[in-house]
Amino acid sequence: MLQRQSLRSRPYAPITLIASLMLMASGCGTTGTSSGYNATTNPNQLNEAIVAEKPMKNVVIAHVNIGAPSRNYIKRSEAMVDGRIAEYLRDNGYNILPQREFSQRWNNATLIYGDPVDPTTGRINTKTFIRITQSIRDDMREKTDVDGFIFTDLIEHDAVVSGGMNHIARFNGVSRKPSLKGPGDGVSSDFDWSRPVSAVSLQISVYNIDLDQAFAGLGGIDLTDAIDTRSGNGWVRRKDILENENYIDQGIELALHPLIVMDNWPGADPSKSN
Repeated sequence: MLQRQSLRSRPYAPITLIASLMLMASGCGTTGTSSGYNATTNPNQLNEAIVAEKPMKNVVIAHVNIGAPSRNYIKRSEAMVDGRIAEYLRDNGYNILPQREFSQRWNNATLIYGDPVDPTTGRINTKTFIRITQSIRDDMREKTDVDGFIFTDLIEHDAVVSGGMNHIARFNGVSRKPSLKGPGDGVSSDFDWSRPVSAVSLQISVYNIDLDQAFAGLGGIDLTDAIDTRSGNGWVRRKDILENENYIDQGIELALHPLIVMDNWPGADPSKSN
């Protein structure tokens, strides 16, 4: 059983969680099999004891990251992704409170405690973040029927494209083929496939009404870089980032498993089954 983590009793839980999940994301390999198994699937953490002790039905999706803010070209998609997460949760029996219940209280609390995010560096003052979250929890517990808080972070990280005939990037449970950008239609023979490419994954953190961590998950979504066909040997940022709804939905299912069990979850190693 997982050890209990709490925003209340462990003031550095958000930063610790971000560091560990980012390490998993940046260390993704490129192995996989035709059976659907993907060795890069994240081993999400579900604290069954906390979930059983205080079941969560009425939840609110926070409009802020529990880690550093997403980059602007990813941040613009946050509301859309949160909407799809809310839809998936509703389909699985959760009641989603309006996000304004959290955001309005967040704005009021920052006037009192200050903004926990340094606008210059993007770093988070963890103590301020927790103080604000606790004040929001206290007010929402008194005035709403909330019993769970969900933080959804879109994080960008490195991935590796496999060599050989099939050039596929596998990360956090998904397999993505790099796209091309530019007027050309080919890649030079000396293209450096070993160079890391940027990708985006979805991190989901769930806390109960006592701000004990009930769940932490990570699911891959898509590559944010494309092959620059103008040069034939480099990567450039894509303009159509987070536009593939199927990829987003797959990332959501991966990031919430096994809090919500995913059909055909790709993390089950067939070599270890009996």
